[in-house]
Amino acid sequence: MIQILTVCTGNICRSPLAAQVLASRLADIGVDATSAGTRARNGDRMPPEAAELALAAGVLGDTSNAHRARYLTEALLMDPDLILAMDRDHRRAIVELAPGRLRATFTAREFERLAAATSDDAIRAGATGTDPRERLRGALAVIAGQRGLVLPPANPVDDDVVDPYGRSRETYARSAAELMPSLAAVERVVRLAVD
Repeated sequence: MIQILTVCTGNICRSPLAAQVLASRLADIGVDATSAGTRARNGDRMPPEAAELALAAGVLGDTSNAHRARYLTEALLMDPDLILAMDRDHRRAIVELAPGRLRATFTAREFERLAAATSDDAIRAGATGTDPRERLRGALAVIAGQRGLVLPPANPVDDDVVDPYGRSRETYARSAAELMPSLAAVERVVRLAVD
């Protein structure tokens, strides 16, 4: 089963929203999407605003209600095929914990930017083998190979998804608006890799 891990700070807003949306959208092809936080307090729940965004994105309400935050550990980074950080600080923390996972780790918006510059044919060409995980890892290597070829954003903050925790509903909506195109990019790449 393909494994995706999403990572934010408290594991109650951005990363569970991302994991739940990906799990919902990719359930038909056997994707397990989970989440963790670099400063999570184990057992914390999603705030109502984040759960509402998940519901609006098609996630079943029981899924968000059942979510409990968990702290990011090195062990959680060993198996995922793709690790999506919500901002550059999270990405840095992931790579410090597990340097060998660098090529599988992207900020969500960085992934979207690099995937947009990669053709369907190039993604399919990288997805070799018969095992879905092996095929995805090959496709992700193609995406990672775009680093240094695709211009970074003029403002590095544009690779981050804003943290809405403790802020207005408008900030939650902005955070989701920054995140959702990235999740669509992940869905595109995963489906191209395993089809």
